[in-house]
Amino acid sequence: MHRVDIDHERDSMEQPPSPAAGQTQLERRKGTLASKFMLVNISSNLLLAYQSLGVVYGDVGTSPLYVYRSIFVGKLQNYQTSEAIFGAFSLIFWTITLIPLLKYVFVVLSADDNGEGGTFALYSLLCRHAKFSLLPNQQAADEELSAYKYGFSGQSTSCLSLKRFLEKHKKSRTILLIVVLLGACMVIGDGVLTPAMSVISSMSGIQAATEHLSHGGVLILSCIILVGLFALQHSGTHRVGFLFAPIVTIWLISIFLIGLYNTIFWNPKIVSALSPYYIVKFFKETGKDGWVSLGGVLLSIAGSEAMFADLGHFTATSMRIAFPFFVYPCLVVQYMGQAAFLSKNIDSIPNSFYNSVPDSLYWPVFVIATLSAIVGSQAVITATFSIVKQCNALGCFPRVKIVHTSKHIKGQIYVPEINWILMILTLAVAVGFQDTTLIGNAYGLACMTVMFITTFLMALVIIFVWQKSVALAIPFLLLFGIIEGVYLSSACIKIPQGGWVSLVLSFAFLTIMFVWHYGTRKKYNFDLHNKVPLKWLLGLGPSLGIVRVPGIGLIYSELATGIPSIFSHFVTNLPAFHNVMVFVCVKSVPVPFVPPEERFLIGRICPRPYRMYRCIARYGYKDIQRDNGNFEDLLIQSIAEFIQMEAVEPQLSSSESPSFDGRMAVISTRSVQSGSTLLVSEEDYGITNSIQSSKSLTLQSLRSAGDDENPQMRRRRVRFRLPENPGMDPAVRDELSDLIDAKDAGVAYIMGHSYVKARRSASFMKKLVIDIGYSFLRKNCRGPAVALNIPHISLIEVGMIYYV
Repeated sequence: MHRVDIDHERDSMEQPPSPAAGQTQLERRKGTLASKFMLVNISSNLLLAYQSLGVVYGDVGTSPLYVYRSIFVGKLQNYQTSEAIFGAFSLIFWTITLIPLLKYVFVVLSADDNGEGGTFALYSLLCRHAKFSLLPNQQAADEELSAYKYGFSGQSTSCLSLKRFLEKHKKSRTILLIVVLLGACMVIGDGVLTPAMSVISSMSGIQAATEHLSHGGVLILSCIILVGLFALQHSGTHRVGFLFAPIVTIWLISIFLIGLYNTIFWNPKIVSALSPYYIVKFFKETGKDGWVSLGGVLLSIAGSEAMFADLGHFTATSMRIAFPFFVYPCLVVQYMGQAAFLSKNIDSIPNSFYNSVPDSLYWPVFVIATLSAIVGSQAVITATFSIVKQCNALGCFPRVKIVHTSKHIKGQIYVPEINWILMILTLAVAVGFQDTTLIGNAYGLACMTVMFITTFLMALVIIFVWQKSVALAIPFLLLFGIIEGVYLSSACIKIPQGGWVSLVLSFAFLTIMFVWHYGTRKKYNFDLHNKVPLKWLLGLGPSLGIVRVPGIGLIYSELATGIPSIFSHFVTNLPAFHNVMVFVCVKSVPVPFVPPEERFLIGRICPRPYRMYRCIARYGYKDIQRDNGNFEDLLIQSIAEFIQMEAVEPQLSSSESPSFDGRMAVISTRSVQSGSTLLVSEEDYGITNSIQSSKSLTLQSLRSAGDDENPQMRRRRVRFRLPENPGMDPAVRDELSDLIDAKDAGVAYIMGHSYVKARRSASFMKKLVIDIGYSFLRKNCRGPAVALNIPHISLIEVGMIYYV
């Protein structure tokens, strides 16, 4: 057969094919490539769907441990009948079908922000499509980012009027931000409640099987597991991630088989409870008490928000494979089997899950349940870390230490301060309540609040991002808003019975977030309204009226335009400044990731003899700001590339601009690393080179001591030199030469050490927020120099008092 194929190919080569035959062959090749690509895409999504089982579905997968017990507590103890069991299962089935399956899988997963999901992803989309952001540091250049995509063109009149109303009224934008922050705070509350709820519920199986073990003993074992869980967070989920998916997979298969066995063995008639008729019958019998019991029903969908929140780790297609075809059937059959068992064993409701497990499978299922509870807790803790990072990037949370535990997966991070705070709060909840029913009341309130907020934000996304009519958004809002509103009202009834914990936790974190955002916004507005006039700077001349010393001065500021007031304060109080000055602004933009080639915006301030430049480094709210030790080198190369580009493209030149603040150009870090403008050479960065790079004897001794104390921080030093190019413009060559000489002389980092205070005429509430709240947070969070990885030996701080 192989020889025949070769002969056929030779014949086809000797005789040119007809156009129709060639077209057919081309179509076949295209079809073959398309089929191969489809197979690769399907296999990739299947693999991601399998991996998502261990990260996303651990929480919702362990809910059968405690749902029926949470439903039939309190006043519903008087309705523990087989008909009530049928009605409870029907409620669980339709709740899982409508909210996780219909709402999240088919609608919400489509509202991703360049592959990222969660409450802040929706808010980011809204801020990009309408002027909803309260921090006015966005520029027109940000809209040119490749990740800054827009929806369809052509909004209806009602959409435009609603958009103008929200943009015009600052109170409406403030309310929107508070709603988003409330959703984030509820997710953090889940990070406190989920570990306590899941671990205590799984450990209750020991007490059911071992009579001599007291409730206190179960609590001690649960606390030991919780401490171990939080203590292992620093190692990162990637080290134990390969265990997660198999554990949850085995767990889901186990509960599916147990549920199927119980359905067949105890009461096959439970299948008829799939009809919503039993829901009507349930509420006719139970009345108001049945409505109160909805707080326990909603625990069956607790953790569904993780499908959207963890979207950045996977794809929407993988989620749409994993949940409908595997997780959903396993959960439905398990709840059906428990209901079938309970309909014949009413007395087993307090420990329904473990009592329904056959005796021969009891201990294996107990081990798998405990491991699955830990996995589910791990997922929500990781989600809490991600929420804190997003809030931090968007100026809504104090600066904290963020450790990236994986070099390959960007979303795997560890926040030490938050981790230990969560551990203390979780232990306090576990020891304080010691009852999963009370913890479940708080847990259900937090989960349903997040879902309700997601529904509200999705309605806005349908209008402003997808640019559909209001008539399409209203049915979505009404359908899911009413359903979730009923569940939320039931959860609010149980606020005195433990639900207040969610409110206290959320209020505490919400206060921290809002105070920090308010103080940051006031500080930014002060800088914006107290910028140094460019005419004053131009009046000083190229020397700025002072001695220009060798070196580069990097002036850090939050301003993306203009000259910050710390510069005039510095110039007024010190008699010298560096030959080259660069105003650096590190800011976050409302996109998840900024490509490296779009990171830097470089521009010029004042005419060329001043040697003053501006650099804006843009990061997305999920970007990694690692200290690779090459920020200075990339900055110098970017400025050199801009100088060369400016000579080729005169429209960038500031000398033609009446304000002498020229246009900014995007300088790709990938192109500057090739060394097209400057020749780059590397040499060991030891003590000798460190000393030779500075002309100050004091700085030499300090750097030498720093190198001795931190040998692990030694890097390779990058040297720049001009290429031999006789055709280069002399003015450009002189400017590049000055830049290289300044780099060799040393780099100094200048930052403002700010003290923010309220004006004397301010109200009492404003003084309380600024002078006490914001001041306390600034003193107890990481300093900006540490957060920006600025070397302490080269840092100069300028004291500033902001009266806001």
